[in-house]
Amino acid sequence: MRDVTTAQPLDVQPTPLALLLLGREADPKSERGVECPGDLPSPSDPDLVERARAAKEKLGKKVFVLGHHYQRDEVIQFADVTGDSFKLARDAAARPEAEYIVFCGVHFMAESADILTTDDQKVVLPDLAAGCSMADMATAEQVAECWDVLTEAGIAEQVVPVSYMNSSADIKAFTGKHGGTICTSSNAKRALDWAFEQGEKVLFLPDQHLGRNTAVRDMGMSLEDCVVYNPHKPGGGLTAEQLRDAKMILWRGHCSVHGRFSLDSVNDVRERIPGVNVLVHPECKHEVVAAADYVGSTEYIIKTLEAAPAGSKWAIGTELNLVRRLANRFADEGKEIVFLDKTVCFCSTMNRIDLPHLVWTLESLAEGKLVNQIQVDRETESFAKLALERMLALP
Repeated sequence: MRDVTTAQPLDVQPTPLALLLLGREADPKSERGVECPGDLPSPSDPDLVERARAAKEKLGKKVFVLGHHYQRDEVIQFADVTGDSFKLARDAAARPEAEYIVFCGVHFMAESADILTTDDQKVVLPDLAAGCSMADMATAEQVAECWDVLTEAGIAEQVVPVSYMNSSADIKAFTGKHGGTICTSSNAKRALDWAFEQGEKVLFLPDQHLGRNTAVRDMGMSLEDCVVYNPHKPGGGLTAEQLRDAKMILWRGHCSVHGRFSLDSVNDVRERIPGVNVLVHPECKHEVVAAADYVGSTEYIIKTLEAAPAGSKWAIGTELNLVRRLANRFADEGKEIVFLDKTVCFCSTMNRIDLPHLVWTLESLAEGKLVNQIQVDRETESFAKLALERMLALP
């Protein structure tokens, strides 16, 4: 047996990634974000709501506050508009008179708003650490390496990249540069239809589940038509033959919230609530989507519940802030709305935008101090905008 009392200490140096995850280093190009400057108000400050209201009133039409559906209620009450990521970016672009766009969402959303707004407008993210784990799962370097693998397999010219809106500006730029388009959870089928008119195969980034569900559920492909490219394995963990045979090359990424729902969650809620309708987001796993009654984007989920008859029962597979807000909204109509999983699950990065951060942001702007501006460099913006414009031109 090894004598641990005499063993020499290991000279182990933390990697840059480890330091980043520990919060001891910062990477401005990462979706994980960096620390915010300045002092935040105490979260227990009873005057926070009034301070936010006063600062927003002082700014007037100079500020336009966007609130994503997954935001906390304490933040969403100050949003001028609410919606999903692309709707909010377009809403920002439609307000050229607003000098400041305060995006209560996550980093990639603020990037999209910066790409679509004018040079005179300044996009602000209240907490720079509000990132997206899914967007983090595909870096520009990894995707460039993937394209080299496709080139070596002799199929790159047949492949059209389609990137989900939930991706960094770098990935959107790669997509634009290589003749591809962006999609949302609402128009993924239209984007894939267009892509297959341009080429024989699709590289779908970065959410494997949305890509698979759209291809199989909505377009009639088989699971065998799809392969998963793992950026952490040599060659993506795939042979050249597998790549040549595939129609859909799915990036190994997922949403940490939607990925937690399971077939057991669906079966359990059906046993607990007889007659329940299961409504899930297409970022859920394929077996969950296949077992659900309804599948669609956050906007689809909201509209479905608006149209639902009084007394109907619903189990929703999406972020808890939205589910809870919808349950409260429709309670008076006798609609029973529950979270699909027994375990509470918020989007932890989205929830970094809280009232203290929003108050600090609005008060800083009201004092003439620009904080936490999100800026996409000109070259990246140019190619990313090209990909976004292709999406806007979809039939």
